[in-house]
Amino acid sequence: MIAIAIIPARYASTRFPGKPLAIIGNKPMVQHVYERSKALFDYAAVATDDQRIADTVKSFGGNVVMTSPEHQSGTDRCAEAAQIIKETIDFDIVVNIQGDEPFFIENQIKSLLDCFDDNQTDIATLSTTISTYETLFDINKVKVVCDINHRAMYFSRQTIPFQRDIDKKEWLNKQPYRLHLGLYAYRAKTLAALAKLSQTPLELAEKLEQLRWLENGYKIKVAHTNEVNIGIDTPEDLQRVLRILEKQKNIG
Repeated sequence: MIAIAIIPARYASTRFPGKPLAIIGNKPMVQHVYERSKALFDYAAVATDDQRIADTVKSFGGNVVMTSPEHQSGTDRCAEAAQIIKETIDFDIVVNIQGDEPFFIENQIKSLLDCFDDNQTDIATLSTTISTYETLFDINKVKVVCDINHRAMYFSRQTIPFQRDIDKKEWLNKQPYRLHLGLYAYRAKTLAALAKLSQTPLELAEKLEQLRWLENGYKIKVAHTNEVNIGIDTPEDLQRVLRILEKQKNIG
């Protein structure tokens, strides 16, 4: 089984324009992500629609694939890039590496790839245990429920499952809840098919593209992790990460 890494990166972020080029230490964020990916995979590439990002990737010797500016999701961008890469490189699995998580955890990648030992797995993703009520009831935090084979049954911004006749202050004591982590891997043929699907009612309701996949019958295997990556969504997040790194440097 041959797996490659594709890193979707766009410049026009609403909350943090130019985020892939933000400097962490002495390197742009996209370089940190690329170098960590290249250490784990035989092939990695940045997929972008922005020439500034492309030029930056080329400057440090990375692979870059230019994609359409019309894509609405990282999955769609990965699908186009994979189609282009497939012309010269053969592979079975595509791992979508989040471009705003420069310190992603290597064990999580292994957990994703292990999901494909199950021949019925079309897509793999991650979840972790929810431990606070703040996260449990936060509609910006996506929850997932799975069947006994660890396949996703549903994703929601709402708290699922609902516990009837149980005080909400007791929910975490009565039922394990799972927080979805947005790291994905796909079989190559599945990724190509996903890009052709139209939006579905559940996806439009919750604004979650993985519901489109479930509605179309694709099987999503969910691996568990006890570790959570440090994501960078805003300039404030970047400053927080820089403070953490500086503190680690001083301790070291």
